[in-house]
Amino acid sequence: MRRAAVLLAVLCVCVCDGVKFGQLCSGNSANSRRTSDSWGEGRYGAGRGGRTHQGLDIVCSDGSTVYAPFDVTLHGKVTVYTDPAKAAINSGINLRGEGLCFKLFYVRPDKTSGSVRKGEKIGTMLPMQSVYRGITSHVHVQMCDRSDPTPYF
Repeated sequence: MRRAAVLLAVLCVCVCDGVKFGQLCSGNSANSRRTSDSWGEGRYGAGRGGRTHQGLDIVCSDGSTVYAPFDVTLHGKVTVYTDPAKAAINSGINLRGEGLCFKLFYVRPDKTSGSVRKGEKIGTMLPMQSVYRGITSHVHVQMCDRSDPTPYF
């Protein structure tokens, strides 16, 4: 068991090393992260009442352009919520690229299949302030396996 864990750790270092997200949102070239506001924290693992935040929040103003962080293929739309009161921000997209599978929440995608090159527009940031007044508007980045996306930023 211990050998398997060491092998997996070495494999992750080899595979994951060097993969970094390019700019996700217009107006945030450094991919600044949402820190703490009245709605909570944007870091992976932050408490959310009875659950844990399973993504990383990257600051993005409502209505901003959302870009491909590297060459990606689009794998369909994401429905974020089941609550009709959150319909204004209930959209996202599944993506794959650089050996990663991840989702972007709160984005209205321009298309949901095909390929997009690094830096090209994927979609538009939805009006988060209309649902969560006073929150730091952001794109939520969530890995498909729900692992921590922080090392890629």
